Amino acid sequence: MAYKSLLTLAAAPDRLGPAVNAAGVLARKFDAHLDALALGVDRTQVGYSYVGSGAVVLQVALERAEEDARKAEAALKAALDGQGADLRWALDSAVTQIGALTDLVATRARYADLVVLPKPYADTAGPEDEAIIEAAMFEGMAPVLVVPEKGPEITGNFKHVVLAWNQSREAMVAAKQALPFLKAAERVTITVIDPPTHGPERSDPGGLLCQFLVRHGVKAEVAVLARTLPRISDVLARQCTDTNADLLVMGAYGHSRFREAILGGATRNMLEAAELPVFMAH
Repeated sequence: MAYKSLLTLAAAPDRLGPAVNAAGVLARKFDAHLDALALGVDRTQVGYSYVGSGAVVLQVALERAEEDARKAEAALKAALDGQGADLRWALDSAVTQIGALTDLVATRARYADLVVLPKPYADTAGPEDEAIIEAAMFEGMAPVLVVPEKGPEITGNFKHVVLAWNQSREAMVAAKQALPFLKAAERVTITVIDPPTHGPERSDPGGLLCQFLVRHGVKAEVAVLARTLPRISDVLARQCTDTNADLLVMGAYGHSRFREAILGGATRNMLEAAELPVFMAH
């Protein structure tokens, strides 16, 4: 498996820097093509209006979204132009209402091997940032690399990767989708937190996954940790800090709200606290 089609999206020109730079670096590393999409999002949800005012409100919101898309497109073009002539990329822009954002992002993400996005929880983040990540993973079925605004610069080589493992389908999907990163790493630590005493891997937590990865050439080892902090995300964050990891790989968990899948508590908590890139898949 290799990443040959990468995708990044920008809805705010002042937040795209680290994610777009990381996407360009990874595209060159994997000899991949990078698609970039500038978004203008109409965030209005008009529930009622006075007679004659609805059309004015909608027109103003649409014009604002179109202006946002133009600014994001200009910022994306400047960032991509600055990454060198050896980067293969294409740029597009679109305007959408917040309610239609999922379908737009999912359609693009389905044809990408990896989606690179900024961290959705920040002072300057909007409601569309989390919606974009959810759409890419749950509806677009693509793995997502989330890049924090103030994290280590991504060079394309993650030396130490922490892989969160709980025997779930989501964790297995994430491990397989992250194989290009895992195979290139100098060290991969499969981290198991409070494994069940009566589970199928009770005698050797993480052992079968370690064997699977080693057969792919991954330099993997297993660490079994006790849950000494209130949240699983806190234990994972401390493990990443203590071992000087530069990438966390984990399954993304969510639950259904009508037909929209939203990030579950553990996934949200991890992204909120993340100070290093997080690779997630569902």
